[in-house]
Amino acid sequence: MEMVNTQTALPRWKVWWLAARPKTLWASVAPVLMGTAMAYADGKFHWLAALAALVGAVLIQIGTNLANDYYDYLKGADQQGRLGPLRVTQAGLIAPTTMKRAFVFTFFLAFVIGTYLIWRGGIPILIIGLLSILFGILYTGGPYPLGYNGLGDIFVLIFFGPVAVGGTYYVQALTLTPEVAIAGLAPGLLSTALLTVNNLRDIDTDREVGKKTLAVRFGKHFAQWEYVFCILVAAFLPVYLSMTLHTHYFSILAILILIPAIGEIKTVFNFNDPAVLNQTLARTGKMVFIYSLLFSIGWILPG
Repeated sequence: MEMVNTQTALPRWKVWWLAARPKTLWASVAPVLMGTAMAYADGKFHWLAALAALVGAVLIQIGTNLANDYYDYLKGADQQGRLGPLRVTQAGLIAPTTMKRAFVFTFFLAFVIGTYLIWRGGIPILIIGLLSILFGILYTGGPYPLGYNGLGDIFVLIFFGPVAVGGTYYVQALTLTPEVAIAGLAPGLLSTALLTVNNLRDIDTDREVGKKTLAVRFGKHFAQWEYVFCILVAAFLPVYLSMTLHTHYFSILAILILIPAIGEIKTVFNFNDPAVLNQTLARTGKMVFIYSLLFSIGWILPG
């Protein structure tokens, strides 16, 4: 029988809000914003497809977060002494079977939204949607969970980057250009930086439960420099694109992300208490959105 802690002052909606991990959702909004801005600049903007892509992307990430909550609980990864935000299944606030039904239903809703995008974009969008849902589950579920074997960073880079930006552009323009795929690397890199902070914070507890993230495999210094690398490459990608294409020069505004990034980089290299990285995690999530907003505005502006 499942034991669920009902002695909590948190209202039910707040428990589910925490389970959705709202501070991470900017990672799903950012690539859709960028893909839509690039479609608009090419005269291919389609508002209904853009809206469906946004809702679908957010639902897939929420479903992934709920699945992570469930599978981490089953694997014992969310220990009582963990330093990150509350995991509601481990805390006894939501029964495991309820959480399982919740992530299955969320993925189902994403697929329902995606049927319109499949009708519009065809087989490529069907493949992207199914793989996104599949890997969202396999991130912490299945016999070889990606997040437990150091493959989470690659998944995040690809699916929150070129796949999300390219897919958003494609369902509007019904074609794809090389610059869209290259630009897509930026939100993928910044989302990987977000994951890196999470893994750096949890490096000790992950090691104890056998969760072999890149931080656990290669150490603290590797994770610190991975964070810097992801931010720097993302910041300078618009410079490369604008200089190569000889247009969209205002997209270089996205390099301003380095201003708030300096403080977070200092924290990543100098923290004493890993719990401090919770704030860095939240601020890095905001940086993903700010970057996408600056890039999108700059890409649309003439010049």
